Amino acid sequence: QVQLVESGGGLVQAGGSLRISCAASGRTFTSLAMGWFRQAPGKEREFVAAIIRSGRLTYYASSVKGRFTISRDNAENTVYLEMNSLKPEDTAVYYCAASSTSSYPGTSGEYDYWGQGTQVTVSS
Repeated sequence: QVQLVESGGGLVQAGGSLRISCAASGRTFTSLAMGWFRQAPGKEREFVAAIIRSGRLTYYASSVKGRFTISRDNAENTVYLEMNSLKPEDTAVYYCAASSTSSYPGTSGEYDYWGQGTQVTVSS
């Protein structure tokens, strides 16, 4: 069983930056591909970014590409999401997810484990 704990969410003004983190435990971290999803009020959960086990490949939703950066520290069992040039439409609960089966997980169904989420609010 994998436990994922997000942290670092909060309130930020439009144009600002924020970094959120996700600490993983319960399984060898390098056996997990990691991803970030978000869910805004009244909307479905959507893919934001993912990083493969080695950290050598990352991929992003078009809505965040060029503004967000996903990274991982395999020594610290932690994945990060650096968010720059934030917009009010980035406001959502951000969820960390882990996949033990897919090397390049994209859709939410490919992830086995989920964190509890952290709120990110961008004010205009």
